[in-house]
Amino acid sequence: MPRMHETEFKPLTHYENFPVASILLPGHLRPAVQVIYAFARSADDIADEGDALPAERLAALRAYETALSRIDQELPQQDPLFAAVAKVMRQYRLSSAPFFALLSAFRQDVLTTRYQTFAELLDYCARSADPVGALMLHLYGQADARNLRESNAICSALQLINFLQDVGVDWQKSRIYLPQEDLQRFGVSETAIANGTLNPAWRALMAFEVARTRAMLQSGAPLARRLPGRIGWELRLVIQGGMRILERIESVDYDVFRRRPKLAARDWLVILWRGCRM
Repeated sequence: MPRMHETEFKPLTHYENFPVASILLPGHLRPAVQVIYAFARSADDIADEGDALPAERLAALRAYETALSRIDQELPQQDPLFAAVAKVMRQYRLSSAPFFALLSAFRQDVLTTRYQTFAELLDYCARSADPVGALMLHLYGQADARNLRESNAICSALQLINFLQDVGVDWQKSRIYLPQEDLQRFGVSETAIANGTLNPAWRALMAFEVARTRAMLQSGAPLARRLPGRIGWELRLVIQGGMRILERIESVDYDVFRRRPKLAARDWLVILWRGCRM
């Protein structure tokens, strides 16, 4: 189990492209956010990085679950990372449920490489992404039902955007996060993904995925306009960053195999301008 000095509490970044602990994050919340990041990042690395065997990864994740259970039982924590998590949970009265949900998603990453339906993929997103937004809302004291519902839409959409960016990267890990039902509907085979085949079928599939994801992201946008102060501004930039990535995917004609879409410095000027317009 990683020690705090190994994990390094760094500012939280939301799926690489969308900063969450930036200059807009109030200073008094930054330590808590960094602890949450350290937990999530280190557990995700257990599931996804290095050369460990699946059984070893699952055992390490079970150790994380055991440590969380000890927090629930108010037992002392020897590991500095979990001592810090326990402190944050007590300070902000956080439930352990979002932390356990993240671990269940990381465990699924070890075991599951295909998703038959979009509903199955959304269930994964509900545990791999939505808990991050829920924890942020709880830290800000804004976790009512409507806010959580719209936060979930934003977080799941951001997770889907990462999947669309990383089709080629995920294939190298023997994973496909495009629903099998969509591949079948548009006539795209796994061989085509392996070969990076760009044809009308692939472009139609990706256009469908991008449109659905954009609609989901837009459905959560009212949250950014409703939340007060820094969290509202932060969320505006997160949403516009996601929108910009979708535009980047379209701009390369859905060739995510050879030209992985990502944000450049000039994109942040567009994101800032659009965030202000919101």
